[in-house]
Amino acid sequence: MGGKLPGHGGTNRAVGRVYAGWGVSKAFYGEEGYRELGFDTLTDFKAGVWENSFMNMDPQNVLAMLCTGKHADISASPSYDRDFDKTLRSIKAPACVMPGSTDLFCPADDNEFEAKLMPNAVFKPIESIWGHFAGRGINSIDNQFIDDNL
Repeated sequence: MGGKLPGHGGTNRAVGRVYAGWGVSKAFYGEEGYRELGFDTLTDFKAGVWENSFMNMDPQNVLAMLCTGKHADISASPSYDRDFDKTLRSIKAPACVMPGSTDLFCPADDNEFEAKLMPNAVFKPIESIWGHFAGRGINSIDNQFIDDNL
């Protein structure tokens, strides 16, 4: 397959607009954090980040991404028989779970619950208005927090 499918620009643009409401926090928008990324207006940020990101994706990849998020289950194996808590308790590797405190995709409360079940995990949320962008390497304050805690 490969390449972009024709005629799906409007759908991808709409998906980008939905993601704009989840990707960063209300405080990010209220404090005009998008200016740190070089955008002068909220409209420019939404178009330049959210719409363009999804407009450049094959619609089938967008669907696959959404399907993965909906159906991914680390406990879906014969060893764990969909026992999510048992699966997390079986993780022995050291882990530093560092979600963005305002992440709406992967809420910090969910990650805190998960980290408590992992025997060698520490929970260190990145206190940030950058939502899902926290920890991506684009904000110096978040980067310093990560460096100081790893």
